[in-house]
Amino acid sequence: MGAEVDHDADQFEFVDEEGGGQSAWMGGGGVALPARGRPWKVVSVDDEEHVNTLTEFVLRGFVFENRELEIIIGHSGQEARRLLAEHPDTAVLLMDVVMESDSAGLDTVRYIRDTLKNSFVRIILRTGQPGLAPEPDVIANYDINDYKDKVTLSRQGLVTSITAALRAYRDLRTLESTRRGLKRIIDATGDLFEPQSLRCLASGILTQLSALVGLGGPHGVGQISSFAFSKKRGNHVIFAGSGRYEDAAGQNMASILPDKVLKRIEVGIQTKKSMFFDDAYLGCFHSKVGQDSFVYVENGRPFVEMERDLLEVFSTNASLAIDNVFLNRELLNTQKDVTFTLGEVIEVRSHEAGQHVRRVAEISRLLGTKCGLAESQVDMLAMASPLHDLGKIAIPDAILNKPGRYDEQERLIMEQHTEIGYRLLKGSNRSILQAGSIIAHEHHERWDGTGYPRKLLAGEIHVFGRITAIADVFDALSHKRCYKEAWPLEQILELLALERGRQFDPDLIDVFMKNSQEAVEIQGAFTDSNP
Repeated sequence: MGAEVDHDADQFEFVDEEGGGQSAWMGGGGVALPARGRPWKVVSVDDEEHVNTLTEFVLRGFVFENRELEIIIGHSGQEARRLLAEHPDTAVLLMDVVMESDSAGLDTVRYIRDTLKNSFVRIILRTGQPGLAPEPDVIANYDINDYKDKVTLSRQGLVTSITAALRAYRDLRTLESTRRGLKRIIDATGDLFEPQSLRCLASGILTQLSALVGLGGPHGVGQISSFAFSKKRGNHVIFAGSGRYEDAAGQNMASILPDKVLKRIEVGIQTKKSMFFDDAYLGCFHSKVGQDSFVYVENGRPFVEMERDLLEVFSTNASLAIDNVFLNRELLNTQKDVTFTLGEVIEVRSHEAGQHVRRVAEISRLLGTKCGLAESQVDMLAMASPLHDLGKIAIPDAILNKPGRYDEQERLIMEQHTEIGYRLLKGSNRSILQAGSIIAHEHHERWDGTGYPRKLLAGEIHVFGRITAIADVFDALSHKRCYKEAWPLEQILELLALERGRQFDPDLIDVFMKNSQEAVEIQGAFTDSNP
């Protein structure tokens, strides 16, 4: 059923797929779903106009997370460079490989990553001459999301690639927004009792809440308005805001908020509970010093299930951050909250149950304590270990969630997550994030020097990496994953014993074996909601 293709002319038409099937962006009755929010920018670059025209036609009406696509057209590698410089918020670049030169597309990829320093845009290369640039070489050597042969590319194939690329772009932007929120919270610790401290802390929390629902920053989804408030001299006063509440700091709520919002808030104040409304979220944070604080987030649309889960996890922990402004313990607890949230975002994206990072943290704490680390080091290890797989945020979904074994090229791509996580965290001068960068970088090194990425040997591997490696493998084997069933405890312990002195630190394995029952009890305390 495929259309004829003129290979010499690099002709490009979408292959028909048997069975038809409803378009991914159409409702059951064939009517385009409504879209809200700023469109996703998609740049299509090809030196043959009909390719761009057909791409526009196929993607017309496509909606991802309530946002349509804005298609921007280019015809050469040079034009692609200009368009990406003019539109740094481009989500996806669809680009031909062979244009003004045989390597125009590949050269442009390097320019975007190395010169423009744009690591966010997801790049899908298309070619009618795959022999000029074999797929394994391109995937291994260039920072791209996908590589498609025009001859075999179908409508659904394009839609699938676009969806995966948009999802990866969204996750990267969410991560960046969360990092900015973390920085603002950390900045609040300089002088805890200055009048601006609580305001700065609350502003950071609002930023993180926005990121958790995919709305953070100028690249986020839709529009969000939010504010934080607490009781001051008998009145509830806003002390930080964003969106249409950005200038509301210091004002009495009763004088500026609409009745609908005031009624919702009154219910929250009376019940002292966090709650969701049709288009908003009210978070209640209880303080140990008797000062309750609240955040109100207007989303403009219903929250999806993942957003609700993340908000509930974050809200539980964010109350500690506000409380610590008064108790002088804000820094460590806030960083702990964020590392767990980041770790759980990765688990959700990997379609894994969300308690893995918490179990790894507590098992790492157990091992660190039993092997004699100082209490401060144990606390840092437990707070940093949830970041061990942070780099998976940049791994394509098709590889991350593949049910079978990886081929050689897929394995090499997956192994990049250690370097990616390290690069994301290494620039911080905060001790927990520095520890997280070490763990992300070294938790796949092996005691015998055959691990990756640097083939470190024995004591060259930081003790945090050695401990997290054991905790991660033990918990991963104990639970079902997309590529395997859960192992029985006896089989796991046999493997750990077998890998003593090969994959794992022999002394740490001895410590773990003596305390394996406590590790099992930790798993029982943090069971998955959907086993």
